[in-house]
Amino acid sequence: MDPFRGLGLPRIPGLSELVDVLREQTEALAQLPRTMADLNTAVRELVAATRVATEAIASAQRTAERLEDLVEELEEPVRALRPGLERVGRVLDDPAIDTVPGTLRTVADDLLPLVHGLRQATDRVGSVTGFLRRQAPGNRRRAEDETSG
Repeated sequence: MDPFRGLGLPRIPGLSELVDVLREQTEALAQLPRTMADLNTAVRELVAATRVATEAIASAQRTAERLEDLVEELEEPVRALRPGLERVGRVLDDPAIDTVPGTLRTVADDLLPLVHGLRQATDRVGSVTGFLRRQAPGNRRRAEDETSG
């Protein structure tokens, strides 16, 4: 499009292209302050993100150092437990261990009622024994003396 077309001026070759280039440069220069403001904002956000990342890295470093200290403290005691844990592992791998729950269940089902019955019988024997002691001839007099006195 030739800007001088309606003015009656002769067309100069390349002038309209030059005007187009100048217009584009002017538009670009007009947008430059906004572009610079956007760039400035982006740089500020980058600085803030870098600051947060630096703090996070420092915190992670402190945590890693504390974990390293804990591992150093626990390493020797845990290593000392290894032989015992291996022995326990061998014992637990024994097939006899698989029968333990059933054996305990049998003990609970069969022996505990028997023990309860024995306790009751012992209590009864104790009460009969006590009764017989009180009924013995020498004990009756003492009991009567205590009651009358």
